[in-house]
Amino acid sequence: MIDQEIRQAVTSDQYRIGVGIVLLNTRGEVFVGRRADLKEDAWQMPQGGVDHGEKPQQAAFRELREEIGTDNADIVAESRGWFQYDVPSEVAPRRWAGRWKGQRQKWLVMLFRGADADIKLPNNYPEFNAWRWVPVKDLPELAVSFKRQLYLDVIGEFSTVFRD
Repeated sequence: MIDQEIRQAVTSDQYRIGVGIVLLNTRGEVFVGRRADLKEDAWQMPQGGVDHGEKPQQAAFRELREEIGTDNADIVAESRGWFQYDVPSEVAPRRWAGRWKGQRQKWLVMLFRGADADIKLPNNYPEFNAWRWVPVKDLPELAVSFKRQLYLDVIGEFSTVFRD
């Protein structure tokens, strides 16, 4: 059975339901990966779809395992609501076989409990081809243009969680 919260988020079949993860290290820096599928130098935080019957929290841990090779993290905070973004019309047909025009996401802040050596980007169909830790304030400028406002909104939602 689909969780009630997810059911409420699915007000339109034009948006893929997903999660986004603000993964913090103990210094208060955020994990970003460089997109392997884009020509531009675009970095993003881990994110992905919520599978049928999965809760956003479960999806977040699964996405971490799939995208960075470890889920050694604790949930610190969860967004009150859902954020959404559209992909540009020239990109939409290539994303998700053109099924959705964007994503509607629940965002979670997670504290990484492992060591940098635990992070291993997968070799088969990697989402990222490089990674690094960055200050929260740098996130919007590193993101692909159509996600910049999303990142500003997420940073605003969790402003009391981040260190200066």
